[in-house]
Amino acid sequence: MKPTLYIVIPCYNEEAVLPITAPLFLQQLQKMQSMDLVSDESKIMFVNDGSKDNTWNIIRSLSEDNNSYIGISQSRNRGHQNAVLAGLMESMNKCDITISIDCDGQDDLGAMENMVKEYLSGSEVVYGVRSSRKTDTFFKKTTAEGFYKLLNLMGAEVVFNHADYRLISAKVLKEFANFKEVNLFLRGMIPLVGFKSSSVYYERKERMAGESHYPLSKMLALAFDGITSLSIKPLRMISAMGIIISIISFIGVIWAVISNLMGNAIAGWASTVAIICFMGGIQLVCLGVIGEYIGKIYLEVKNRPRYIISEKTYEE
Repeated sequence: MKPTLYIVIPCYNEEAVLPITAPLFLQQLQKMQSMDLVSDESKIMFVNDGSKDNTWNIIRSLSEDNNSYIGISQSRNRGHQNAVLAGLMESMNKCDITISIDCDGQDDLGAMENMVKEYLSGSEVVYGVRSSRKTDTFFKKTTAEGFYKLLNLMGAEVVFNHADYRLISAKVLKEFANFKEVNLFLRGMIPLVGFKSSSVYYERKERMAGESHYPLSKMLALAFDGITSLSIKPLRMISAMGIIISIISFIGVIWAVISNLMGNAIAGWASTVAIICFMGGIQLVCLGVIGEYIGKIYLEVKNRPRYIISEKTYEE
């Protein structure tokens, strides 16, 4: 029996690129249907993440023209990860498999065929992984690869060079629904669910139109969210640093006492100020990291909804 596929596409201010990429998504879906890889009931689900431009109107128009397109709209902008989650959760009981992919047309749509084939061969999760970064600038390549290395170093389990282009079966999604975190980092959370997984490699292209919504600042914020959401290693590093500094300080105290008893005390405020500034800086950094974890605990215990759907282009 052919699986029903829902292609989940988060959209935020994508009026420039959506009219270009939407027909390409439909073409790829129809191709997989003609290859008997997926059923004719398969859909393309656009998730409007509180866009301020004409994105939602375009999605509604697409849905009216072709019933292979459907759309949901969040009540406000909640961010890329929440938009992907909304699409996955809304699709979970309607299909056998989902494939999440960005709207910009950079990811190779042909990789979907191999993802579905991997699923049919027994994989419940299939990661889309970039085979190279030839289209990236040196700065983008260096920072992006450093992003994945940093996450792994800090204890967040992620697939190298994988973003949010992946196939997930409904079986995995139903288990993933038990993960109630408000602070989302999907590429680190999905591996935690388990089940058999595999990877499909592809070349990434330039964005077809519009501007990227993931500059360096957002990449850094995402990395920090991933680390603090999935790992307590920074807290352990703080503890280790505190122990090391305490040992050094204790040795310094002993040295100062011995020097004073021997009449070799060194007068001077510069060294004292330097030590105080250094210790103050270390304490502020440590408090900042601890505060980040406390802030996340604060948000989690409120148990607020992770997404709110205000409109749909279809009837339940």
